[in-house]
Amino acid sequence: MKRAKERAEDTCPLVYQCRLRLSTRTVNRLADLLRRHLKAIRSRWGILPAGRIAVIVLAVLRHDQRLADMAGGNNVSESTVRRWRDELIGLLAAQAPRLDRPLKKVAKRGGEVVLIDGTLIPTRRRTGRADRPDYSGKHRRHGLHVLTLTDERGRLIWISAARPGRPHDNTAARHDHILDHLRAAGLGALADLGFRGLDNGVRHPVIVTGFTVTRAHKLTPGRKEANRVLAVGRAPVGHGFAHLKNWRIFTKLRTDPARATHLLRALLVLTNLEVSR
Repeated sequence: MKRAKERAEDTCPLVYQCRLRLSTRTVNRLADLLRRHLKAIRSRWGILPAGRIAVIVLAVLRHDQRLADMAGGNNVSESTVRRWRDELIGLLAAQAPRLDRPLKKVAKRGGEVVLIDGTLIPTRRRTGRADRPDYSGKHRRHGLHVLTLTDERGRLIWISAARPGRPHDNTAARHDHILDHLRAAGLGALADLGFRGLDNGVRHPVIVTGFTVTRAHKLTPGRKEANRVLAVGRAPVGHGFAHLKNWRIFTKLRTDPARATHLLRALLVLTNLEVSR
């Protein structure tokens, strides 16, 4: 008995349309940035125009689309889409501000305080000894730790480098010299209890945290009210993280942790473009 190997029907790739909830200003800004870069290096990508490339990269960052899917839908190779993504991420990350500049802008506008907070970006588990530094005992998962600063309205003004998830918030803040930059700009910072002990100033503290309660020492009504006022003042910092996490590639990084810093700073620039429109 012979079995005939016949295909039931021919298969072909299917392409569907998806809405990209971004402003035209962001797309044009990214396309102009790419055109200037190509002109500076005296090179050009003749496969697709700069505007089309910008849309593809934004779709990867916003919706966490797979590179192979975006490549198949635009008749290019996966390596080409990867090159476009890495190139534009590097160009955007170069425009991210350093720590001292946004603090000076806040002070120049008449601001008095900024909001500081830390978060863990989930990542895949790594093999070998490199897996241990990425595990956060606080969150009980693997990830990368970053610090962010926002103004009083919750707009992101700065993001730190991505570090392994094990260190504490205070350790990361000391590494970036947050306290020295705040004093140089004449600003204060509202923080949660994770930053308790970072600033030991008694008369003129720069970083303000709440009061903790223990079994031996209960909170007085005055301290409870102080914690409530501090919580209200720190509420906008959640809006900054919400805007940043609208980029779905941020929800779980699949890229090399060494490149995570460039990715986060690129998303900071894109987030500010969207929020300020």
